[in-house]
Amino acid sequence: MNWKEGLRHTGVPAALGAALLFGGGTPLAKLLLHTVSPWLLAGLLYLGSGIGLTLYRILSRAEGVRLLRHEAPWFAGAILSGGIVGPVLLMLGLTSMPASGASLLLNAEGVFTALLAWFAFKENFDRRIAAGMLAIVAGAMILSWPGEARFAGLWPALAVLGACFAWGIDNNLTRKVSLTDATWIASVKGLVAGSVNLLLAILLGASLPPLANLAGAMVVGFLAYGVSLALFVVALRHLGTARTGAYFSVAPFFGAILALTMGEPITLPLLIAGGLMAIGIWLHLTERHEHEHTHEAMEHEHEHVHDEHHQHEHGYPVEPGTKHSHRHRHDVLTHTHAHFPDAHHRHKH
Repeated sequence: MNWKEGLRHTGVPAALGAALLFGGGTPLAKLLLHTVSPWLLAGLLYLGSGIGLTLYRILSRAEGVRLLRHEAPWFAGAILSGGIVGPVLLMLGLTSMPASGASLLLNAEGVFTALLAWFAFKENFDRRIAAGMLAIVAGAMILSWPGEARFAGLWPALAVLGACFAWGIDNNLTRKVSLTDATWIASVKGLVAGSVNLLLAILLGASLPPLANLAGAMVVGFLAYGVSLALFVVALRHLGTARTGAYFSVAPFFGAILALTMGEPITLPLLIAGGLMAIGIWLHLTERHEHEHTHEAMEHEHEHVHDEHHQHEHGYPVEPGTKHSHRHRHDVLTHTHAHFPDAHHRHKH
């Protein structure tokens, strides 16, 4: 497909929107670090996302969510790895490690996410997708490369890499429940991760910042962690884990662009990183994966319209093209068309 068709795919703008919000939140969070400790700020950002999305769901009268029994372990694992283990390992590493080295190592999250998706969860990929992922990650590394990278020992570096691995697990496990309401997933993860990090920070002696900084952290968290995560879940639903992780890896570039508007100069590494990321995104946008494949019989519940993958009867009238949600069954179906490794295309190759 051409790049314009790729951009029109639901998952692509969702993934790029998630990266834009998360990347844009980074320079804003840095401003808050003058008055808030890093661990406490992590808790406030996550908590702001959870509280903000919970309020949104209440005000919008969102329908209640019923997580299927077999999906509960996946979601619990995602919260444990990404909301608790990941942040704790990161903070353990940062306490004994210069930020210059940590900023480089944090790019490993996208790599771990893709490798786990491809080799542990058997998500399909080809040379084009792998090359695009490498280009995007290379751009992110160039963007985060400091004048002098210092790592201060093996164990702190391993702790940061462990955090990235935990978030890679989180991303792959979240994909397992990505058909569930994205705002509910993001709100629960935010509340749990925020509460845990806030408690740990207070136990380690952190004190709450002034009210204005507290409110600022919560608002930034709602947008950069809450809305961003909800969009990330939507992208997982439509693109699969590795491709979503690749698009999300451009977040540092969006953060750098915002930093330019705040007075930062344009640099050669920024231009090179932007070029590499553009090449990687182009490779992904122009991917065309098409072959005959068979959908196995399955039964689940999510919002859908009646299309070639959703042909079933109702006991009540449903207007064509109308989105609706209910438990439905997919019969065995064999056909050929271009597709991504989304929730309905998890077949062997």
